[in-house]
Amino acid sequence: MANAHKHKQRVIRGAPDDLWEDLDTATKAADTDRSAVTRQFWEWYIQRPGADLPKRPARPSWQPEENNA
Repeated sequence: MANAHKHKQRVIRGAPDDLWEDLDTATKAADTDRSAVTRQFWEWYIQRPGADLPKRPARPSWQPEENNA
């Protein structure tokens, strides 16, 4: 099947568009993707042996600094 996915797809509800877009930008800046970061977080959260929190990119590399004027 041309459109068949290798893995079962999951849905995350309630994520606002701006959060989704910022996560996409941040994961690209960290040379990864949303799925990989989500899996890493879940594994850390349920305390799987050897699981670590995903690495975060430096803020300026993916999001402009807010003007504190």
